[in-house]
Amino acid sequence: MFLFWRIFLLKAAVLVAATGVLLLGPVTVSTPALMTEVVVLTAGLGAMLVLDAVLLRVGLAPLERLTRAMATADLLKPHPRTAVTGRGHVPDLIRAFNRMLDRLEAERGLSAARALSAQEAERSRIARELHDEVGQTLTAVLLDLKRVADHAPEDVRAELRQVQETTRGSLDEIRRIARRLRPGVLEELGLTSALKALTAEMSSDGLVARSRFDHDLPELGEEAELVLYRVAQECLTNTARHARATRVDLSLRRAGPTVELVVRDDGRGIGDAEEGAGITGMRERALLVGAELEVSGDGSGTTVRLRVPAVPR
Repeated sequence: MFLFWRIFLLKAAVLVAATGVLLLGPVTVSTPALMTEVVVLTAGLGAMLVLDAVLLRVGLAPLERLTRAMATADLLKPHPRTAVTGRGHVPDLIRAFNRMLDRLEAERGLSAARALSAQEAERSRIARELHDEVGQTLTAVLLDLKRVADHAPEDVRAELRQVQETTRGSLDEIRRIARRLRPGVLEELGLTSALKALTAEMSSDGLVARSRFDHDLPELGEEAELVLYRVAQECLTNTARHARATRVDLSLRRAGPTVELVVRDDGRGIGDAEEGAGITGMRERALLVGAELEVSGDGSGTTVRLRVPAVPR
């Protein structure tokens, strides 16, 4: 009702002013109307419409800002809250919307933290089973194949050697998958060594991966290091699978009170494509540690920047 009366009173003020001008002013209307009278009335009507539009624009401006904020709100890309302006119930409405965004972001952050924590635990479990169960089984198969090949006839021995090589390749692949699921080097040797190993692993015949690290990196928490590692892993994996790139550069450097991870390739870029599950997952991880993620790209490549706040000393 407040908005209704606000608009009603604005329009009533314009009409009362126009009525007062007609009653108290020297304006008259003949029958038929003279050209000068038509000009005066047209000018008065135009002035009334302009005044009405200005008053409505001023009165509804806070609601327009709130509407834009609602249309552009994204829980994965936090923005500054809408300024509380206006009169009557409009400030209450804006404050309620800002509180709703705060609550939704907090709830999403909590649910994302639980989901990612469960995901990391499941990755660790799968990695252990691959290493302990499947890895040991394949190792036993290799030993059995070697024993059988040593006693097999010459014509069968060559085929058994080939089976051995295939099995050994499968075992190496399982170990590689287990390392990616559970980055033990991150826990044992630290973030820089883990990223160096990840970059070296991504280098292939068609892709050259390079890394560069500052020597005076500030201290980061375990959760922040894991977020940096997973984001770098996702970026390098996307580059190798989808970017059609020949070079990818990874750097980790100090940027004021933050640590900045930059992954840049020379592939085909992301263009106007919508963000997929990979980028969404990176944004969710960034929110967990209060980091900022930027993804940009054109026909000359894609750049991902992640800024993680350092641990205060």
